[in-house]
Amino acid sequence: MSISENISKIKKDVSIKVKLIAVTKTKSIKEIKEAYNSNHRFFGENKVQEMTEKWKLLPKDIEWHMIGHLQKNKVKYIAPYVSLIHSVDSIRLLNEIDKQGKKNNRTINCLIQVNISDEESKFGVNKDSLSNFIEKIIENKYENIAVLGLMGMASFSQNEEKILNEFASLKKLFSDQKRKFPNFNELSIGMSSDYKIALKLGSTMIRIGSKIFGQRN
Repeated sequence: MSISENISKIKKDVSIKVKLIAVTKTKSIKEIKEAYNSNHRFFGENKVQEMTEKWKLLPKDIEWHMIGHLQKNKVKYIAPYVSLIHSVDSIRLLNEIDKQGKKNNRTINCLIQVNISDEESKFGVNKDSLSNFIEKIIENKYENIAVLGLMGMASFSQNEEKILNEFASLKKLFSDQKRKFPNFNELSIGMSSDYKIALKLGSTMIRIGSKIFGQRN
């Protein structure tokens, strides 16, 4: 099937309230334009340089999501245009995002990434530390950041029960912390291999790459 057909097929699985983020890592401008021409506007990238190069070349009504690990020294490159940073995992990073938001006279939307798997390669705030992390955010009273919710990645596993339990643990944390922020409404869970499980747990954003564009080169 074509890219546009893949997008249509996935959208049939999701509620109108769920945002489909098309992950364009390593994908060409031509491929992204095919998705764009099917009336899709939400795209996600793992790397700052790649996202910025694509942002320069593509229509400006695209909503760009930074979904990969973000280094503090790279924030300045995406601060002028990024719609949502999914991968906030430290106070130092938040301090820099707030600083760059102020420089660009804009509020930058963020999600807190929580490590819900037992894989050491995954980034994110430890589940047991999340409450303290959020208390620090509240104390710091950031003027150029809006914390909109949580993001997590399940283990790379064929065990659906394990994935379900990991997503459920994040959903509980999300529900527990929701009362602390007025705009805390986003739960970014689910990728190509597990998005149908994530939808059962109330995901509001799914991040899909291979199911749209095919396997990476």
